[in-house]
Order: sequence, then structure tokens, then C-alpha cells
Amino acid sequence: MSFKHTPVMLHEVLRYLNCRPGKIYADCTLGGSGHARAICKKIMPGGVFIGIDQDIDAIQNARKILEPLDLSVHLFHENFIYLPDFLGQLKIKSVDGILLDLGLSLHQIESSGRGFSFKRDEPLDMRMSTAADTTAEDLINRMAGNSLRKIFQEYGEERWSAQIARKIVQQRNRNPIRSSKHLARIVCDAIPKPALFNQKIHPATRVFMALRIAVNRELEMLDLFMKNVADLLTPKGRLCILSFHSLEDRIVKHRLKALEKSCVCPPDFPQCVCDQKSVIRILTKKIVRPTKDEIARNPMSRSTKLRAAEKI
Repeated sequence: MSFKHTPVMLHEVLRYLNCRPGKIYADCTLGGSGHARAICKKIMPGGVFIGIDQDIDAIQNARKILEPLDLSVHLFHENFIYLPDFLGQLKIKSVDGILLDLGLSLHQIESSGRGFSFKRDEPLDMRMSTAADTTAEDLINRMAGNSLRKIFQEYGEERWSAQIARKIVQQRNRNPIRSSKHLARIVCDAIPKPALFNQKIHPATRVFMALRIAVNRELEMLDLFMKNVADLLTPKGRLCILSFHSLEDRIVKHRLKALEKSCVCPPDFPQCVCDQKSVIRILTKKIVRPTKDEIARNPMSRSTKLRAAEKI
């Protein structure tokens, strides 16, 4: 299996994670293992590496790349929200660093055959884990038109969500929509022609992103993970998150701010009664973006937003 992927903002990730020999690090979204391999080299000798991915292809690729290295490597095929369970299995209370890279890998786009891209004619699957029950085809062919509109509008921030949902319902009443190319054509047909020519991205981009988010419950999983992530870090442990659209980044930003806040009492209270303590220190007061050189080398990195924090 050929697994192509270029790790995004690799130098920045390693700097913010503060990787050191003998420490414990978790990469909760292995992808092509580019970040993982670099982290492992930094924590040798004596380090412990925990890798998680819900895509079995990523796990199989990680075994080839990481297991020959001279350190303790533990790989888990699941969603990152199960990190606390995996730490429990390993009898590890907390780790020195956690990485989340929330983007698609190049392998998933080009080689998975699961319809993540509108550039290929593939089954409308879009599951990160093929063990999951619901596919994009299920949503497209079974959901009510208004529910589809809501997905496209909320998850894809798609301006023409109502027209696209209406067109999908019309087309599926004639024939089921089963392929990525078929769906992309329907989306293009639904958008007014003048608007098509003014778009800087492919007209189906936001619809495909919204479907992928809905199929994999990505925002829900991220929000659940962020609620208790500080509990999984050692003092001075680092969290680094790479997000790729505004909805993900908004969740990360708000959760980090809440964890950093030391008091949630109403401002008119004479003194604090909540006793809430700050548990993290945000290291990136503003989002960190890839350099122009990196974007030139790897155009897929252009929308990346990096945020990092340290456990107090």
C-alpha cells in the first residue's frame, strides 16, 4: 500500500509540542505518520509513542514506519475520543504531548476509493472508519431535503444550500445518487450559472466537506475531546491542534479559552465564589499559519490553523 502524505507545519508542531527524549506523546490522528515519525525520533531513546487513527489504512502504514524505530510504540484503530481508554489500558495516567491534525490525508483523497474527492468517480462513502454504519450515500439518498440544506449551510457554510438540497431531492427521486462525480454534477447544476464563474474553489467543495463532517460526526467528536483534554496532560504537557476550517477552529479556540479562564463569576460579583482555576496556558494568542514557502511546496496546507497550549 502506497500512502502519500506531506505533514503540515511539521517544524511548528515539533516546536510547540516540545518533544524530548524519554517522554510520552500521543498523535491522535496518525494520517500518513509524517508528524508521528518526526515525534518518535525526537523522543528517542526511552520514549513512548501512542498513535490513534480511525482509518485502518493509516494504522497499517504506521506499523511499517514506526514499529522498526527504537522506542515503545502503541497503535490503536479508533477515534481520538478514546484516548483516555487507551491510556488506561497502558496504565499511563497522562502524557507529555498530544497532537490533533484534523485534516484529510492525501491518501484518503487520492487512494482510499471512498469518495472524499469530487475529482474522482468513486462510491459516496466518506467514512473515516469503514466500520461506521452511515455513509454519505445514506445521507444523500435518505435525509429530508431540509435536513440536507441544514448540513450544507451549517457545516459547509454553503450559500446555495437550499437550491442544492432541492436539486438533490429531485434527482434522487429519479435515480439514487451513488457516486462522487454524480453528486458533484448535481451541485454544479444547482448553482446559478453566474455564481459558478465567480467561485474561486470548485462548486462542490463545501458540500463534500459538509457531508464528510456529518458522516464522521467530526465537530461533535472534537468538542467532546476538548472538554477533558487537559486532564490527559502532565504538568507542562503540551497540546497542539491543526484545524482546516472555521468551525473546527472555533471549537478549539473557545475550549482553550475556557480552560485558561480562572474565574467564571458574573462581572458584578464583589469577589470570586466559583473557585475555578486556570488549567492551561495558551501558547498561541493568535493562530499560527503556514509560511508562504510551505504553501508553495504544499498547497494543501494553505488553510491550516495551528493552536497550542500548555498544562499549568
